[in-house]
Amino acid sequence: MPAGTSRVFVSHLSGVRVFDPNGDQVGRVRDVVVMLRVGGRPPRVLGLVVEVVSRRRIFLPITRVTGVESGQVITTGVVNMQRFEQRPTETLVLGELLDQRVTLVETGEDVTVLDVSMVRLAARRDWEIDKAFVRRGKGGPLRRSGETLTVVWSAVTGFSLDEHAQGAEALLATFDQLRAADLANVLHHLSPKRRAEVAAALDDGRLADVLEELPDDDQVEILGKLEQERAADVLEAMDPDDAADLLAELPVEEQERLLGLMEPHEAADMRRLMSYEERTAGGLMTTEPIVLRPDATVADALARVRNPDLSPALAAQVYVCRPPDETPTGKYLGTVHFQRLLRDPPFTLVSALLDSDLQPLAPDTPLPAVTSFLATYNMVSVPVVDDSGSLLGAVTVDDVLDHLLPEDWRETELHEAELNEAELNEAELNEADQ
Repeated sequence: MPAGTSRVFVSHLSGVRVFDPNGDQVGRVRDVVVMLRVGGRPPRVLGLVVEVVSRRRIFLPITRVTGVESGQVITTGVVNMQRFEQRPTETLVLGELLDQRVTLVETGEDVTVLDVSMVRLAARRDWEIDKAFVRRGKGGPLRRSGETLTVVWSAVTGFSLDEHAQGAEALLATFDQLRAADLANVLHHLSPKRRAEVAAALDDGRLADVLEELPDDDQVEILGKLEQERAADVLEAMDPDDAADLLAELPVEEQERLLGLMEPHEAADMRRLMSYEERTAGGLMTTEPIVLRPDATVADALARVRNPDLSPALAAQVYVCRPPDETPTGKYLGTVHFQRLLRDPPFTLVSALLDSDLQPLAPDTPLPAVTSFLATYNMVSVPVVDDSGSLLGAVTVDDVLDHLLPEDWRETELHEAELNEAELNEAELNEADQ
């Protein structure tokens, strides 16, 4: 497994050590979790099963893997220690795919799966299974003779989901490539029963992205049907401002139960956001903008901007502050815009590039004033600073739009093709249920 590889055979990952960015060992890889898809499409890699020191097995989302180096896996350092529980749409590669008997499409010959390879998709953190290493001849643990060959995933059959027998799983696989907003639109038009089934089958990160795009009523309905531990995990995976808005829709007792199940620092962010009026800068802001110290360089800033988990609005600028780096930060010094980062040498300090002319907003700034600021200065994001000069967060243009559009803006014909396809699949699935 050479350093920086973009393709890895899964058997080579078994037992590989997992490290956080500081070089501390988190655990060892025990399996790879994938989601099979209909139509012979390559499975999407969801994450890794990692055994930590206590021998507990946890789930590490593949989006939290920053590198698969020689003999090790590097993570972002953010690890949920909750015990891994396999969901209906998830398949374990080492535990379930290997040693399966499948069929070569070209010859109709049965072969045994010895290994599969996963490949990183270009310019993304996503991975998918692209090839299978198979052996001709009869299967069985004692049968080791026979020709071996490596074939692309589409060259074998016997893995993929049965589209007519998997219920919500097939529907989920059908819409796997949709953007979160489009999938949310599909879910909104499904029956409550089917909506709950599909939501339950989504992984936490995907469900979090979809919830952010749904109307309040749908959000509350879906969250209420999840187990409380999972509901807390999904809230943690959402953008803090969206999660706080969703929590605010729940009864106070339910809010407290979910906050008690969240990581302390995540719960603290939620409580802080919920303390502001909804239609103010404090109520609209996210608490996770890009924050850098004044001695950081342009290269450091660009590395942070490249994070694919960031929205384009948040990645358009970095905020320079005195320590601490987490919001609320030390003294806010100014903003450096992405275009300026592209114009200066990588070794330049960000403190030399500050745009400090525009005054940041106070957390009690009303929505109309926030909107006017963004429009007047052609900004996609604006910092929010308290009376002591600490950066509290940033309001992005998409958060403002959500509050300016009419409540029924999602009820449009924008996704008519997707909705028609969803209705067709829903009808077929309902017939299968009967």
